[in-house]
Amino acid sequence: MMDKNLTIGDIAQALGVSKTTVSRAISGKGRIGEETRKKVLDYIETHHYRPNVVAKGLAQNKTYNLGLVLPGDYHLVDLPFFQKCMLGISKAASEKDYDVLITMVSNDRIGQLKRAVTNHKIDGAILTRTLIDDRPMQYLRENGVPFVAIGSTEDSTAVQIDNDHRTACRTLTEKLLERGIKRIALIGDDENYMVTKNRLCGFEDAFENRPNESVNCRILLNVTHADMVEGIVEELLSEGTDCIVTMDDFLCSRVLNALQRRGVDVPGQMQVASFYDSVFLAEHMPQVSSIWFDVEELGRKACELLLQILAGESVEQRTLLGYQLRM
Repeated sequence: MMDKNLTIGDIAQALGVSKTTVSRAISGKGRIGEETRKKVLDYIETHHYRPNVVAKGLAQNKTYNLGLVLPGDYHLVDLPFFQKCMLGISKAASEKDYDVLITMVSNDRIGQLKRAVTNHKIDGAILTRTLIDDRPMQYLRENGVPFVAIGSTEDSTAVQIDNDHRTACRTLTEKLLERGIKRIALIGDDENYMVTKNRLCGFEDAFENRPNESVNCRILLNVTHADMVEGIVEELLSEGTDCIVTMDDFLCSRVLNALQRRGVDVPGQMQVASFYDSVFLAEHMPQVSSIWFDVEELGRKACELLLQILAGESVEQRTLLGYQLRM
């Protein structure tokens, strides 16, 4: 059991050395004799001393904080993703005595992130959304802050971790086409998001080996507001579309609501699928075809990568995790 309220000063007094000597022995940095280092470490082990994070951070020039960068423009239905992601990150951080500091960014508004960096509040950062024109990522790199990006990026120098969206979306689309669909539409979010680009590529990949005339296909991107969905669904129904694929469950839930208001039976009259599944779709009956990702594991792995970087270890530049089809 750890001796109550034991401090670096107590250890120094007991051993007849300076507090600086004790700090150097703990941190492993600075000039100190091997015999003295061993004496300090043996005392620490005997008395089960564990330095508090502040003292440990001062000794090692660390904050023991990780910055978690969240997008300020998320939709309410995005919360389960970020909550599960944060859970995985927090668990991995806690195991290494790190705390998580949340900062919000929105496209070019990165004031919170700047304050965290300039005030030396974080040792590294995890980005939870990647953009084609990614200012938060650029800022972290310019200021020498280690980071890991959750999501894909075209920047080959960035350490990134993501689920294999492209392969997953291709596989789901191919399964839908095998059902004999003749008119299919894809509805997507902001095209500046890298995940939008990757899901679009997967969708288009599914048509590579199919004659152009076999399936009529429409792609509608930048559908960012619920009221846009109503008009799109009306238009697609008038064109005889028999399958609507959405890039996420925010759009999917609104498509389902629009179809229900018009008395359209799913999947009898219209098949619906989503490239991302969450609790919002899990309760829908009949079940909507979708892709499931282990988001908590994604967060945990991202945090582990960042901690490895902070420890000076080499890591893979790009990591892809798997997925499950739910048909």
